[in-house]
Amino acid sequence: MHTDIGAIAAEFARPQLNPELDTCLIHDQAGGLAARAWVDRRSAVDVHPRDRGRGLGSALLAWAEARAREAGSARIVQTVADGDTDAVALLRSRGFEPMVTEWLLEFRMPEEPAVPEPPTGITVRAFRPGDEHEAHQLIEDAFDEWQQRRKSYREWARHTVERPAFAPAMSALAFADGQLVGAAISLDHPDTDEGYIEQVAVRPDHRNRGIARLLLHTVFHAFHQRGRRACTLGTHSETGALDLYLRVGMTVRHSSTVFRKDL
Repeated sequence: MHTDIGAIAAEFARPQLNPELDTCLIHDQAGGLAARAWVDRRSAVDVHPRDRGRGLGSALLAWAEARAREAGSARIVQTVADGDTDAVALLRSRGFEPMVTEWLLEFRMPEEPAVPEPPTGITVRAFRPGDEHEAHQLIEDAFDEWQQRRKSYREWARHTVERPAFAPAMSALAFADGQLVGAAISLDHPDTDEGYIEQVAVRPDHRNRGIARLLLHTVFHAFHQRGRRACTLGTHSETGALDLYLRVGMTVRHSSTVFRKDL
């Protein structure tokens, strides 16, 4: 998954996050950023590859735990790539336990992907200005089954339609009798040869009709038309969506684990 300035801005605009108290930066002697962390129920600790092995990750993780306790959080959560064995060992040594598995999936497109015929009564079109609030409502309703809290429109928009990388032409909406029943929100990173699907959702009463498959292939096709030769998306074990993505031909590029520690 690609990180862009819009993603970083959305992180630091989290509703409960106070940048003066909830973020920490470590600079090297030349003034370059060596490591960073933020904490707000979840936490993120990142160390530049050139500065690893110097104890910066351990120091920032200790800072994040202390700040979470000070803020009255009941637990702290951190995501680590499964291949980063040193980070996994560090978290386990500090009492963190696995909670959720996350996967980054990819769909390779050396040739133009086919788009299936829509289910009866379903139409699909690209995202248009004015679709924002209806898409937010649909997605948050669909995600209520597993997410811990709903995002307000303002918070959701910062992560999706207000990001510089938002790609409305490669985002697809599905309708039944004029009502929105499915959405795939996409991001485009011009410096790569692949697109990214930020969110996929189908209204519960219209699931198991092939709408998600249709939305995905519509997005794949749109990205291919723009010269992208792969499309990626992220999911995790609480959504129950992994099998769907595997059935449409996606494969797992890499996996991560979300660790938690009760404070």
